Amino acid sequence: MSKLTKNQKLALGKIEAGKAYTLKEASALVKEITTTKFDASVDVDVRLGVDPRKANQMVRGVVSLPHGTGKQVRVLALCTPDKEAEATAAGADYVGLDEYINKIKGGWTDVDVIITMPSIMGKIGALGRVLGPRGLMPNPKSGTVTNEIGNAVKEVKQGKIDFKVDKSGIVHTSIGKVSFTPEQIRGNAKEFIQTLIKLKPTAAKGAYIKSIYLSSTMSAGIKIDPKSVDEI
Repeated sequence: MSKLTKNQKLALGKIEAGKAYTLKEASALVKEITTTKFDASVDVDVRLGVDPRKANQMVRGVVSLPHGTGKQVRVLALCTPDKEAEATAAGADYVGLDEYINKIKGGWTDVDVIITMPSIMGKIGALGRVLGPRGLMPNPKSGTVTNEIGNAVKEVKQGKIDFKVDKSGIVHTSIGKVSFTPEQIRGNAKEFIQTLIKLKPTAAKGAYIKSIYLSSTMSAGIKIDPKSVDEI
């Protein structure tokens, strides 16, 4: 295990062992304990009281972060010619159909989100082996398969993200950057956690939100008191 730097030791010293911070406190503290020279991502990890192996306890959804993600999201719109102008006007980075399908078949996946139309999914199904492992396969549940191409592109560009619980019962996502203000970090985290709560499966028993941790790239995690999420 590598030795901690002086800055890392100072950062760890700011976290009180065993303490569950309020979301407001954690949103300010995560900025203080970040020692990276680049604009690190701010992540939220929520452990849920569900069994993801059971279909009726799978948690998956989308959320529009009020302050965006802070990332430049590269969007590919796979659409019919009559929708190309709409997708371009909405801010899609790449717009087209067959030429991009062929590029993907050749291994090109230099995008973050792919948005397409229901009528085109037949063609895209063959790309599952390439797109699936990279989390790029369009899905109606995440809003990336729609006839409202322009609206879908705008929402993604403005901070709409999709998420799902992993096999360990944890939902992990980035909700901003360290350069955000504490209020922006808190606002995005609150929106995400409240969305998770609304998606609680009826089959889930016992405590639903088991733990919440806020961290940045390469920083320690800050434990959050779930009861503090709704505080004004």
